[in-house]
Amino acid sequence: MRKRLVFGVAAIVVAIGAGFAIKAGKGAAAMPASAAMAANSPDAAASEVPLDFTVTEASKPLMLALPQIVEFSGALVAPNTAMVRAKATGTLLTLDVQEGQRVKAGDVLGRIDVADLQSHVAERAANLAAVQTTMDQAKRTHESNIGLANDKFISPIALDNSRSQLDSAKAQVAAAQAALDSAKIALRDASLIAPINGIVSKRYVVAGEKVTAEQQVVTIVDLHLLELAGTVGTQDVARLSPGMAVSLKIEGIDKPVEGKLARIAPAAEAGTRSIGVAVQLQNPKETMRAGQYAVAQVQIGDATPRLTVPLGAISSASGQEYVWTVEGGKLLRRTVITGRRDAAHGRAEVLEGLTADVPVLGARFDNLREGAKARVVTVATAATPKPLAPVGAPAATATR
Repeated sequence: MRKRLVFGVAAIVVAIGAGFAIKAGKGAAAMPASAAMAANSPDAAASEVPLDFTVTEASKPLMLALPQIVEFSGALVAPNTAMVRAKATGTLLTLDVQEGQRVKAGDVLGRIDVADLQSHVAERAANLAAVQTTMDQAKRTHESNIGLANDKFISPIALDNSRSQLDSAKAQVAAAQAALDSAKIALRDASLIAPINGIVSKRYVVAGEKVTAEQQVVTIVDLHLLELAGTVGTQDVARLSPGMAVSLKIEGIDKPVEGKLARIAPAAEAGTRSIGVAVQLQNPKETMRAGQYAVAQVQIGDATPRLTVPLGAISSASGQEYVWTVEGGKLLRRTVITGRRDAAHGRAEVLEGLTADVPVLGARFDNLREGAKARVVTVATAATPKPLAPVGAPAATATR
């Protein structure tokens, strides 16, 4: 009886274990061996859908001349700028111009109290009259002595003395005349006169102030001619020469402005490898102002055809530049060495790593894999990936 009970319990345990095993077998998702072999077979690789790139996305490099751009920047300045200074010490009675006011050469800008200068002029004039009288007396005396000497009434020595006195009187008259002229010039210069046509850019004093000789009063700027003073590296200056055309991008002005290279400094600035250059530009309508920031570009011609690709074709990783090519029906990643770049036309020179007969992807795509199947088609298909969006725009998905 006891043995029957043991056998019964054992049978129940075996039955329960078998039930669990059957349930676990039903819930598992095991892959058959035949399916795993099929997934890794050459037929699976052959069934890979190739990526289709249009002829605008994958094109062969072009042989083009790439003009080089020498760029420098700086602030615009007005070379025709005049500083009006007081020529005499005195009180500024009036200053009749304001900042921004247009003036012409010869206009009176203001007046300085010139009472002292007027008294100096009167004093010098009186001194001139006195010495003129002395000279006239010496002249009459000498003429009289000539007659007396001819009649032997005076000695030749006395005649020479009278001649010396006349010469001395003439010299005194000349000195007095020069002193009077100097006083008149000082009186004239005491008037503040505009030396050039232009616009008053700054006033340094106001009416009622005491000014001294050579003190700044106003600045006048002629805006019809402006200059950009910048610097270029010693490696670029050899390609520049005075008279070359220059394109300037000026802040606040939409269109580029044309100018010309006027001057090149003969030596580099102390402690640098930079050489000063100056660009002149005409400003007949005075639309530009001194102080505006500008970027100047000088285009250097290139007579040598160069192997070029679109700028968007070049990517970089780990300090190396590379491009994607379509060769033998596959995508290949080629490391390249680049040279000149022309941002205006969107081309870059390839010095090494590429030949002219290999199609190059002209834009950046995501999820590219070296060795993946690819081909160049004339019309976009469902297998044509989307290029990445330009910098600053939302990126597009570039998967197949």
